[in-house]
Amino acid sequence: MSDAPGEDPDASDAEPDRSPGLGRQAIRGAAVTLAGQGAKILIQIVSVMVLARLLAPEAYGLLVMVTVVIGVTDIFRDFGLSSAAIQAPTLSRSEQVNLFWVNTALGAILTAVAWLAAPLLAGLYDRSELIPLTQAMAFMFLINGIATQYRADLTRRMLFQRLALTEVISTFVSVLVAVALAVAGAGVWALVAQQLSQVVVSLVLVMSMAGWLPTWYRRDTPIKHFLRFGWRLAVSQLVNYVGNNMDTLLLGLRVGAAPLGIYNRSYQLIMRPLGQIRGPLNNVAIPVLSKLQNEDERFRDFVARGQMALGYTLVAGLAFVAGTAGPVVNLALGDGWRESTNVLRLLAVAGGVTTLSSVAYWVYVTKGLMAHLLNYTFISVAIRVTCVVIGVQFGLLGVAAAMAVAPMIAWPLSFWWLSRKASIPVRRLWLGGVRIMAFCAVIMAACMAVEATTTHLPDLLRLALGLIAAVAAYFGLLLVPIYRRDVSDVLSAVRGTMRGRESAS
Repeated sequence: MSDAPGEDPDASDAEPDRSPGLGRQAIRGAAVTLAGQGAKILIQIVSVMVLARLLAPEAYGLLVMVTVVIGVTDIFRDFGLSSAAIQAPTLSRSEQVNLFWVNTALGAILTAVAWLAAPLLAGLYDRSELIPLTQAMAFMFLINGIATQYRADLTRRMLFQRLALTEVISTFVSVLVAVALAVAGAGVWALVAQQLSQVVVSLVLVMSMAGWLPTWYRRDTPIKHFLRFGWRLAVSQLVNYVGNNMDTLLLGLRVGAAPLGIYNRSYQLIMRPLGQIRGPLNNVAIPVLSKLQNEDERFRDFVARGQMALGYTLVAGLAFVAGTAGPVVNLALGDGWRESTNVLRLLAVAGGVTTLSSVAYWVYVTKGLMAHLLNYTFISVAIRVTCVVIGVQFGLLGVAAAMAVAPMIAWPLSFWWLSRKASIPVRRLWLGGVRIMAFCAVIMAACMAVEATTTHLPDLLRLALGLIAAVAAYFGLLLVPIYRRDVSDVLSAVRGTMRGRESAS
């Protein structure tokens, strides 16, 4: 396994896996993760609905101007070391402590860099108010740096219930802080306080739940193998971050804070909940695949069924959101955000296609193919940046359309590229993805038909009718044998895994 962290002679102080069964542990972890993320997303939806009515689009635009630039440095705070720790076959306490100090030091350095660079960022956008905002947000690097290995530890030990509880509590507290400050007239500072309070509460919780405190850095414990793994992942994430945020950067420079705020709220309504579901599911899938990486047939089957499971759940849900974008925007953001409707619709499509290709990331990490991932990242980012540079000429809708088109081009390439280094069922993934996209297109069309013919009705009723149409389309499509087989295959895999007695080792 190339560039993957290996065994450490001090591995005995790492906590052993006491799971009764890998399959049951994966299903239980996914269930707990989804429940926790569901609660977190519900809290965030309520906060979006409240804060969008208390704050102007410009407040969101100002915050995004800060985060889109300084957020790139957060990748170096992690340096891929959380994934390196999770993926490692063994991890000793001394290795864990050394990684903790590396992440903490990187966080401290980046906090100082961001603080000093605040005037440069303000000059980029010609907005002097960005200086104090940037300096306040800079402390997130240090806080997250301290928390990185604690989160990795909980993930590695598959303590998903503790992670889920951390996410829910920290989100709830941060929303209370933001709403209180917004009501008091704090403006954009309410959003800054929301970001900072969330990471502080999360740090306190993960430290207490992990149950250990760091000792001093141990020079006799090498971590070069982790750094080799991590730097390639970090560079890949950096390139990907630039590509993912080129839309926001160009819009901020071209159209200003208020339109950028409109785009950002649409983006966050789709991508933030989606990321909060996909991210923890990655944390469930990667440890499981790490234990299956020497069993080729089971490994390939897990990847293919993983794509189907994502497609007939998450992607189908995004099709419903895309088809009911009008009432979703009106209910979530209010009348002042109607310009977000078609932006939201296009971004939901983008999120769906991106989700289908996300299973490739599981393989890259578990197989330690960081160099190969980095090379592919350059390709996918080049596609995205090209589309965005063209799309920004047409404003908000042009950028949103570019974000939908880019993953459609990159998706078939992703599995072919991965197959050059890893044994994956490329044909099965391609055909399964095409079936899923057609399935979801029908659901989206049914919802859009309801949306177009119910403009005179209250938005809540329109949304309910759209949901009925989506459910009817979903189960109607299951009458088609190939779709019925797909969904049945996913369900039988889940049932079989829950009954499985395979070893956890």
